[in-house]
Amino acid sequence: MYMQKIRYTGKIIGVIVLFSLMGGCASMPGGVAPSSTPIEGREYINLGRVVSGDSSIYLLGILPVSDSNSTRDAIDAAIRSKNGDAMINITVDTYAQFWILFTRRVTKIDGDVIRFKN
Repeated sequence: MYMQKIRYTGKIIGVIVLFSLMGGCASMPGGVAPSSTPIEGREYINLGRVVSGDSSIYLLGILPVSDSNSTRDAIDAAIRSKNGDAMINITVDTYAQFWILFTRRVTKIDGDVIRFKN
């Protein structure tokens, strides 16, 4: 009876360890860009620093549940947040969170939003 209890407890601990190892995170460097549109020779006003992002969720890591994860959508959201025309000094980072049943992929944009002078 005592040995069965030890085996049962060992199985529970094994399952807990297995499930804890099934989650994780990975980060991939995205890149750096001077601007989202050509700005040479144009005057602009710097509206400030913005951090924005876009993400997508996949069931079992392959079946998309939400919209796609796009760098362009993240930049557009950052520009809209300040009612600007473009971004400068852009950095892009991407990371993924892995869980038992789903995966979340995120693109993070960091940069300055600008508005062109007329």
